[in-house]
Amino acid sequence: MTDSTTAPRAEKLSAIKGMNDILPPDSARWEALEDSVRTLMRLYAYENIRTPIVEHTALFVRGLGEVTDIVEKEMYSFEDRLNGDRLTLRPENTAGVVRAAIEHSLLYNGGKRLYYMGPMFRHERPQRGRYRQFHQIGAEALGFGGPEVDAEVILMAHALCQRLGIADVELQINSLGQPQERNAHRAALIAHFEAHHDALDAEAKRRLHLNPLRLLDSKNPAMQDVIGAAPKLMDFLGEASKAHLAAVRSILDANGVAHTVNHRLVRGMDYYNLTVFEFVTTQLGAQGTICAGGRYDYLMEQVGGKPAPAVGWAMGMERVLDLIAQQSLAVAPLDVYAVLTDVGFFPRVQQCLEQLRLRGISVQMQAAVDGVLPGMKAQFKRADASGARYALIFGADEIADGVVTVKDLRDPAVPQLRQALDGVSLWAHSLQSAA
Repeated sequence: MTDSTTAPRAEKLSAIKGMNDILPPDSARWEALEDSVRTLMRLYAYENIRTPIVEHTALFVRGLGEVTDIVEKEMYSFEDRLNGDRLTLRPENTAGVVRAAIEHSLLYNGGKRLYYMGPMFRHERPQRGRYRQFHQIGAEALGFGGPEVDAEVILMAHALCQRLGIADVELQINSLGQPQERNAHRAALIAHFEAHHDALDAEAKRRLHLNPLRLLDSKNPAMQDVIGAAPKLMDFLGEASKAHLAAVRSILDANGVAHTVNHRLVRGMDYYNLTVFEFVTTQLGAQGTICAGGRYDYLMEQVGGKPAPAVGWAMGMERVLDLIAQQSLAVAPLDVYAVLTDVGFFPRVQQCLEQLRLRGISVQMQAAVDGVLPGMKAQFKRADASGARYALIFGADEIADGVVTVKDLRDPAVPQLRQALDGVSLWAHSLQSAA
């Protein structure tokens, strides 16, 4: 018989590299961001969609393109050992939203405005703002082809940045035109880069005939002169594509949204056409893009649906939260912390606290440990550490008189909240009736 006291301790397990736990108090910042997103999406009449984190690998190969970093290097793909299916943890969610729209005929009665929040997965070298499990907020307007909806999604992303108080963000915009225009530009790019073949690095040479547009996105300092002299896609756009971009820009101008045209702005996925855009900051180093998106009118057909126009964006939640933390933007604090002197007061105290919660006041109550409450000094220390603005004190005198003592823990006070708490004595009848 084995003595359990001498049995070897199990090996300690830790999270997978690049896949992080989100713990209090940081999780409160995530919740605040999510709440802001939900409120904003309701204002723009976007509805929530939740898709599986695992999809058939073919969805991303078809949708993103075989010659992309994501498909070539970064996807977590595996074979289902039960039936042999090739599956992938989603590296992005636009393809999944489109697949769901096709499968469930969401566009049968017209266009749909959708949004999502959730984890994505890419096998990258973990670094600031870039993780193997990361989270995105996304908005997708499916079935709408006009430039006014391009502008709508950009205005919505801009409004979210303003709502979160994020400063130092620049909006860059470009047009990728239509496929036939890109084909003409592609041929000109290949000719240009072939003429400067010796200046290209190994990755650029590999991509030259596969996806030359991606060379424009290279960060290699040695290639910047050659890239800067490359033919511009704008010179190959037809009148309709130029008019589409001009219409988007006119709406942004009318709403006072500053932006610049970046002729080198491209997207990493193959499905984009016409409008593309990014919100960029200098506050996050090399990982400066916090939101990116554009129009993708051909993705529905690529993944097996009927042709339908669409436009959308995705925003990295970790990057946004990093930016919020840098700018010291406060998360909504706890309103009050309840301190009490006797475990016998719990029924009456909790009745009062529930009344406060019904009024929208957030409350944390001191709990007993093995049936014993900590001393008052320890409780006030915990109240201060909780970040609460006020402490509510339930002592023997307060319980006897049916009132509560309110103690300021933070400066400045919040007048509306203080007024609500000053009225706690109105609960006297509730406290006394529970006695």
